Amino acid sequence: MIQNVRVWLREVTELGLLLVALSVVLQILFGASVPFVGGDVVGNITGLIATLGQNGLVGLIAIAVILYLFQRRPAA
Repeated sequence: MIQNVRVWLREVTELGLLLVALSVVLQILFGASVPFVGGDVVGNITGLIATLGQNGLVGLIAIAVILYLFQRRPAA
């Protein structure tokens, strides 16, 4: 049961990342006025990176944790 939930959450996360990537590409191609994107995705990502960068070591640790969580592979 827990394994099913983990697989489902991983798939939802991957779908979300694909949608973010699509939003970035659309915003780069068509500008900030893409109707169904719903906001400034590139600006939000840039702001997040700037905020993490301003926090020095804490920001680096946060980035490391995020990368670890996305790069983990489940045991087969």
